[in-house]
Amino acid sequence: MKSIQDSYVMANGNKIPCVGFGTWKLTDPGTAADIIKTAIDCGYRHIDTAFAYYNETYVGKAIRTCGLKRTELFVTTKLSNGSHGYENTLKEFEMSMNNLDIDYVDLYLIHWPRPYAIRDTWKEHLEGTWKAFEELYHAGKVKAIGVSNFLEHHLEALLETASIAPMVNQIELHPRYVQRDVVRYCKDHRIVLEAWSPLMKGEFNYPVLEELSKKYNKSIPQILLRWSVQHGFIPLPKASTRERMLENADIFDFELTEEDIEALKELEAYGMTGSHPDTATF
Repeated sequence: MKSIQDSYVMANGNKIPCVGFGTWKLTDPGTAADIIKTAIDCGYRHIDTAFAYYNETYVGKAIRTCGLKRTELFVTTKLSNGSHGYENTLKEFEMSMNNLDIDYVDLYLIHWPRPYAIRDTWKEHLEGTWKAFEELYHAGKVKAIGVSNFLEHHLEALLETASIAPMVNQIELHPRYVQRDVVRYCKDHRIVLEAWSPLMKGEFNYPVLEELSKKYNKSIPQILLRWSVQHGFIPLPKASTRERMLENADIFDFELTEEDIEALKELEAYGMTGSHPDTATF
């Protein structure tokens, strides 16, 4: 990979840009669309949103007014926790499409595998949800389908009844939380890995990160994003300023050594920054 516009190839042959732009918490009606348009102007071609982010309308506006052809952009949205099951999935997808006001979605993901309200019946709901996903895929309304926050047992449950395997799994990934087992499983099954919270929610006060920042004359966010790229993950960094967007994209002119990667393993002692898929209370 040599730039944020370079791509991986998913199991269905479609391409997905190697760095995305995250939009969680971009909900200000006065600025959200302009921030996303700025990201596109900075070279980002992969925009990640979700029904639960309450910003699909702003994402859609940015896509429609950025000056690029629709085919030049890769757009992801996600099914919310309150809409699992066959009928609910189809209803919410139409709501997402109305919000986005675009002809198709490049990638549609199940946001979480075991929502709190259906924790005891999640497998039953998952079967219906994925059936709807497969129908949307066959209809051409989505170009690829996948999941988010799925561990191995969630993926195994899905594959028991699926006709189409998920093409992407978006999970929390960064040096503090490497999730080796599910990463290995996904790579073995040709499931592309996306990294949410690749910047560890801004928790940068670790000597090893400061040392690597000085060594390469790069910011700590650049070190963390480079870590993702070198592991074959697609990071989804967020930023609100052009300066930070450009900085986050400038990660292809250096390479962490094996010794650097090994040194970063000490951060694993600090663990995740988000919720566990089997115990999240939402």
